[in-house]
Amino acid sequence: MADIARRAGVSKVAVSYALNDQPGVSDATRALIKGIAAELGWRPSSAARALTGGRARAVGLAVRRPARTLGVEPFFMEFISGVESVLSEQSCALMLQMVATQDAEIEVYHRWWGERRVDGVFLMDLRADDDARIRAVGSIGLPAVAIGPPGSSGALPAVWSDDGESMREIVRYLTALGHRRIARVAGSAELAHTAVRDAALREACREAGVPEAVVVHTDYTGDEGARAARALLIAPRRPTAIVFDNDIMAVAALSVAQELNLSIPADLSIVAWDESPLTQVVRPMLSAVTRDIGAYGARSATALLSLVDGGEVGDIREGYARFVPRGSTCPPSARTSGATD
Repeated sequence: MADIARRAGVSKVAVSYALNDQPGVSDATRALIKGIAAELGWRPSSAARALTGGRARAVGLAVRRPARTLGVEPFFMEFISGVESVLSEQSCALMLQMVATQDAEIEVYHRWWGERRVDGVFLMDLRADDDARIRAVGSIGLPAVAIGPPGSSGALPAVWSDDGESMREIVRYLTALGHRRIARVAGSAELAHTAVRDAALREACREAGVPEAVVVHTDYTGDEGARAARALLIAPRRPTAIVFDNDIMAVAALSVAQELNLSIPADLSIVAWDESPLTQVVRPMLSAVTRDIGAYGARSATALLSLVDGGEVGDIREGYARFVPRGSTCPPSARTSGATD
């Protein structure tokens, strides 16, 4: 500031007014000061501005999953891409941190907010039961948007996709093909969206008059998905169709089917959630539910920035992921369906 003031022949106070777009200097002086600042390579310090009550110009996302998740699960990268499409237009940064436990995640929020590193945060992977993170951000006044079903978001605005309707559509399709032994390889049982899918699966099976589907909960990894698929497929009455909670596990199941000399879809129908380039490069191409995850991220970022600006933000429903049948599903053959239940 002293260098700019000296070059412009004004006081440091005038420089501060000009660079912070405050009244107190003429338009001509403001333009002169900003021109010299640009020539000298001056940039505003977001940390300094935050300490004086300004905005950090950043929002945060803490993810409680193994770091390798970002490298193998397309959902997160597509979601972040959508978030960045909005943040970049606002010259706002994204703080991303992987954490191992809920306590560690809450500590990150306290540190970010205490140090004024962020203006708000996204809460992902809402818990089915009482989620301590919701109380934690509320107690310190940290603006937050929950990514998940509104029934688990407490007082926070929720951006959500109707996973229950997606699950019901899958079951209706599979039962219309004639499948009566359906299984699901799901994510963690403690997650709110997993609970929504579990409940919808049970309801859809009752409505279709078929036995309740077997559900195996996993950690979303390919290894766990393969292990669960193998256990289901070597059972005395193996399922004729399996629904997987992500694309990685569904693709892993293709290898398991090959290992057991099963043909897809003649011996086993497979459905993936969500669709990704991975589901379309394997053979057969996987039937999947599809949604615009980038738009999901963009809508979430818009909601959070509006909340940070003091706007009233309510729950935002992003429709639901729609089922797209491809080569991995067909009616069960007589030799795989066996006797009716």
